[in-house]
Amino acid sequence: MSPRTLTGWRKSSHSHFEENACVEIGFAPDAVGVRDTKQAGRPARPVLVYSTAAFTAFLAHVTGER
Repeated sequence: MSPRTLTGWRKSSHSHFEENACVEIGFAPDAVGVRDTKQAGRPARPVLVYSTAAFTAFLAHVTGER
């Protein structure tokens, strides 16, 4: 999947610009992309792309399945 097909990018509510810890997530029908917000000026910034199932499992693990 090309990162260009990801849309609806939004910044994490837990991002903090002063600590250089900003990430955004974008969506496609069966995928979720993660990118570094600070690289917004780069024409081809790196994007990690995960399946929706893998990203959902990651979030469940990180949040303790709250």
